[in-house]
Amino acid sequence: MKKFVMAAMGGTLAGAIATTQIAGPLLAQESSANAGVYEQLDLFGDIFERIRSQYVEEVEPGELIEAAIDGMLTSLDPHSSYLSPDDAAQMQVQTRGEFGGLGIEVTQEEGFIKVVSPIDSTPAAEAGIEAGDFITHVDGESMLGFTLDEAVERMRGPVGSEIIITVVREGETEPFDVPIVRDTIELQAVRARTQGETVVLRITTFNDKTTPNLISKLEEEVENLGGMDNVDGFVLDLRNNPGGLLTQAIRVSDAFLEKGEIVSTRGRAPEDGDRFNATPGDLAMGKPIVVLINGGSASASEIVAGALQDHRRAIVVGTKSFGKGSVQTVMPLRGEGAMRLTTARYYTPSGRSIQSLGVSPNIVVEQPRRAPNTGEEDEPASAVGQRSEADLRGSLNNDSLSEDEIRQIEEDRAKAEAAAALREEDYQLAYAIDILKGLNALGPED
Repeated sequence: MKKFVMAAMGGTLAGAIATTQIAGPLLAQESSANAGVYEQLDLFGDIFERIRSQYVEEVEPGELIEAAIDGMLTSLDPHSSYLSPDDAAQMQVQTRGEFGGLGIEVTQEEGFIKVVSPIDSTPAAEAGIEAGDFITHVDGESMLGFTLDEAVERMRGPVGSEIIITVVREGETEPFDVPIVRDTIELQAVRARTQGETVVLRITTFNDKTTPNLISKLEEEVENLGGMDNVDGFVLDLRNNPGGLLTQAIRVSDAFLEKGEIVSTRGRAPEDGDRFNATPGDLAMGKPIVVLINGGSASASEIVAGALQDHRRAIVVGTKSFGKGSVQTVMPLRGEGAMRLTTARYYTPSGRSIQSLGVSPNIVVEQPRRAPNTGEEDEPASAVGQRSEADLRGSLNNDSLSEDEIRQIEEDRAKAEAAAALREEDYQLAYAIDILKGLNALGPED
């Protein structure tokens, strides 16, 4: 017994000696690294004092420090930044669904300000701003060299005031100016309508109102159609949706999934990761779903599209999404400011990251660009001389159908004509509805 104890003690002592021998250089390296950090902080303090005392104009020390903090954060990635007290308060208002501005979501790409997407029914959308546009000037002032927050600040202003932004757009040979009148942006998170027997749910943003609005609008449209038995399926339109709250993306996905993972996040340390799973209950009651996305669908939109796609709960149609696969955490700071810091990447249920890659649709459908309006209407060649048997003088009547059957045929024809008109107005949406019609015609699997 004594030998056993001694052997164990000897092993412990040897381990302690070995640990000390290894830890010595590590501690020295850490001490050296800390010394380097302190030297850099001393350098920062020296530069700060020289600017205060020797810069050509007197500067506010607080503004210098805020600029240094913001520069440190913006050097990390396009989505990390410092939020002044005013910016932090404005962001809280935005998540509640109402704020002032142009109604445009922007990011920074290689020093240029790029439009992620305009928000529906806002001044920017009505002025014709498109996802993928680059904003080069604001009121004649070049945005090159500005940080993202600085550029956004230039675009803010009193409600009712006009701003002129200069846009570079793919396919256009020259930059062009777009005048926009600033307005209070009241986001309607979800819009809904029926197109035939299809319920179209347009989600414009992910804020505190999104999930409650989605549930109420869906139930209202289903009731208007006379119940779920009369519904072919649902179109979840996430085009030009720049994203928003992660919690809302999870809740929207959960609304259509019975079980399984929705999204996982992985931070720098393993313990920083998290996994979010669906709970029982499908708002669509198993009816087929088509999700529409495009290059303006980002962040939370991509979480929803990726989750429904991976679980084969929906067919994703459109074009590749924006590719923002990171999660930002807003951390309050002293003085009522805040820090927005990228703290994790998110992954779809299959384990794929969409960072910089985006969500690829199951069916790629481009939205044709509208031709310029010349003010002249050309009559389609197919419309010339369109005649049928019923137009012929003395043609026989169809006496084999009842009035109800004739009425049904006329209603079906009207629906087909409405579908043809929709293809002219919104080809991607019409394509999605055609998919749902086809799935409904096949009927449920045995």
